[in-house]
Amino acid sequence: MSVVRDLRVLLRLTNFRRLLAVRLLSQCADGVYQVALATYVVFSPEKQTSPAAIASAMAVLLLPYSLVGPFAGVLLDRWQRRQVFLYGNLLRALLAGGTALLILAAVPEWLFYASALSVTAVNRFVLAGLSASLPRVVDAERLVVANSLSPTAGTLAATVGGGLAFGIQLLADKSNAAVVAFGALLYLCAGLASLRMSRELLGPDPGLVPQRLASTLASTVRGLIAGLRHLAERRRAARALAAVGLMRFCYGALFVTVLMLCRYAWSSTESEGLGLLGLAVAASGAGFFAAAVISPWAVGRLGPFGWMTVCAAAAAVLEPTLGLTFAPAPFLVAAFVLGLITQGSKIATDTVVQTSVDDAYRGRVFALYDVLFNVAFVAAAGVAALMLPPDGRSPLLVVLVAVIYAVIALALRGERTEG
Repeated sequence: MSVVRDLRVLLRLTNFRRLLAVRLLSQCADGVYQVALATYVVFSPEKQTSPAAIASAMAVLLLPYSLVGPFAGVLLDRWQRRQVFLYGNLLRALLAGGTALLILAAVPEWLFYASALSVTAVNRFVLAGLSASLPRVVDAERLVVANSLSPTAGTLAATVGGGLAFGIQLLADKSNAAVVAFGALLYLCAGLASLRMSRELLGPDPGLVPQRLASTLASTVRGLIAGLRHLAERRRAARALAAVGLMRFCYGALFVTVLMLCRYAWSSTESEGLGLLGLAVAASGAGFFAAAVISPWAVGRLGPFGWMTVCAAAAAVLEPTLGLTFAPAPFLVAAFVLGLITQGSKIATDTVVQTSVDDAYRGRVFALYDVLFNVAFVAAAGVAALMLPPDGRSPLLVVLVAVIYAVIALALRGERTEG
């Protein structure tokens, strides 16, 4: 099987394996940390969670850094990416440890959110840097396979981290603090793992960027404008980003729906709700893995836009069929399908961006990509807050998401010949 053969070749590449190790440890820590935040905000027994409360939490954690995210990309194109992984993960380890202490001290919620916000801020640099570094460790012929394996493996690592977090919560007293402390340890390991790569390996090339920090900061706005102009000139990349942003919106709306269903409609206790949420996350993770296996073949046969069209069309049909039941079993199937569709589309988009955007601009574009994901997710949470009843059952929201998927599929049909 060609996919398996290509994966074996990739895993024989020393620098690819080392970059992958940094991603796996970093995103596993993200999964641990995110589950701790979700359980603190949604499943704490003393809290009466609502869709509006979830949307507010997402806005607090994501929106401020969505506004400054493009500036991170400008810096990524000037800083050595290996150093970003080293110092970024070490800083996150320190900040996450502080979050654990704040949970133990039962501080006011705003202080907890401020600490969590600091951790997610650094995340903007690390995730964008991982995607921008990938073409430096694999050849162009295997970039699609690398885009299937690396980000999907990272997503699976985050899923495993979430599972570990659930397990720690069942075993440990004051579990949220214990989970966050474990996440801090994983961030530390990710930072140390980056030391296995040389400082210069991941770029950017020294001759392409200014070296003085003062000149770097002074050119931030000009660099951002240049990055946007460069993206505007790469129409295929811009179109792929628009489509995947809308798909992220759909995924975010359904994510909030599942949270509310697990919290109120499908369970009578917080622990039962957490268990159901864990199953939904696992089903979605299985879909991500399936996308990693299928997408290289699908992109090779259909082109990236053709594969995205198939994904959107399948979601338009299957999402309302399964979702309108509002029953746990069909929703778990839907979680698998949407995991496959969402990750399959992201793999195709990553490939389009990486092959359409020049290396000197790649950090900026991937930072914009990351910002688009955050804004779409927060916007989806806001729409869900307006439409969802307390128990999470909203046929109108499910139908709206299906319509958006259908519009995406129709809009991408014209791109298939170009893909």
